[in-house]
Amino acid sequence: MTVRQLHLLGSPVLRQRSTPVATVDDAVQRLVDDLFETMHAAKGVGLAANQVGIARRVAVVDVGADGPPPLVLINPRIVQASDVVETAEEGCLSIPEIYGEVERHVGISVEALDRDGHPYKVELSGFKARAAQHEIDHLDGVLFLDHLSAVKRGLLLAKWKKSRKGQSGYVKDVTPEPAGEL
Repeated sequence: MTVRQLHLLGSPVLRQRSTPVATVDDAVQRLVDDLFETMHAAKGVGLAANQVGIARRVAVVDVGADGPPPLVLINPRIVQASDVVETAEEGCLSIPEIYGEVERHVGISVEALDRDGHPYKVELSGFKARAAQHEIDHLDGVLFLDHLSAVKRGLLLAKWKKSRKGQSGYVKDVTPEPAGEL
């Protein structure tokens, strides 16, 4: 497994609609493994392939030990969404230190392929549903900022630009923390 570089706001791949995966082969499985490795190293709860520069419909979600098992989402589709929505703070590994209140469905049903290419359907609720919706948005070239009012988005983009002053490029190395001593 490899920890990959993260693409940051401004990288064109983040605005691309990802292409479907035709066949789940070794390369796609390696990508899934790398996404988990990169997400965990960056202390995230979800990561889409275009966030590591690959515009393919592959994403992973892992909300932690208390949550349901980690999700592999290959060619995911939300097939049903609850009428109930809630607003909560979201951030993004591709827009570090920027957060906004985003409205999402409380529950969703998702159809996708797993790491082995087998189709499955899963019902998600709460934080895991929010994380899956966020990652599926990424696969469509949508960022959480797009769900905010124009005024709020403008304020956060100004904050982002200020935080990036003097920095160039749109990729960032992710450095995993060293393992603790035994």
